[in-house]
Amino acid sequence: MKNSLIEEIRSLCVTYPEVHEHIDGFGHTSFRVKDKPFVIVGEENNLSLSIKTLPTTQEILLEQPGYTKAPYIGRHGWVLVETEKVGWQAIEALIHEGYLRVAPKKLANQVRNG
Repeated sequence: MKNSLIEEIRSLCVTYPEVHEHIDGFGHTSFRVKDKPFVIVGEENNLSLSIKTLPTTQEILLEQPGYTKAPYIGRHGWVLVETEKVGWQAIEALIHEGYLRVAPKKLANQVRNG
């Protein structure tokens, strides 16, 4: 399950300009642009997927099933996504928003206008 989730997330993230993958000392895999993470795949008791969102998006998502505030980083707009409850179309849209949220303006505009 873990490898297939990471592969699926990777295939979505690497389509954006200048994205690179980073694995930290805790074994969390993050996808970053200019060293700013926008997606983190973690592994504690089970696999987790956290995505950077706008504060207003986070508020809306937290009212829906399948989303919770990410531990430690939730105050910065991160949501924890339960992949088995949330469809891939929604996950793709959140990854897109996360990228636009952290990417420099030049790259974000390239994606918006591309």
